[in-house]
Amino acid sequence: MKILAIEKEMAPVDWEGKDEILISEARTAYEFYLAGKFREMYFTEEMNAVLILECPDLKSARNLIDQLPLVKAKLIDFNLMELHAYTGFSRLMQ
Repeated sequence: MKILAIEKEMAPVDWEGKDEILISEARTAYEFYLAGKFREMYFTEEMNAVLILECPDLKSARNLIDQLPLVKAKLIDFNLMELHAYTGFSRLMQ
């Protein structure tokens, strides 16, 4: 199942001097990408992460997200949403 994960900061964060945890975050994201768990990764114009996960369900997605160093440190979290195939074209096909 595809899961959309949109980052939210838990509170305003001063990212100055956080190089070590940011490198750890990037390393973990890369490992998840290589494992096929993170399918796509983006940043918004405000530098918030937007991820497409491949997980069996929302609980598995939450467990995966909770392994990220920035989430563990309670600097960020993610809103998670299941993505389902678009069915609107069925309205055109009678």
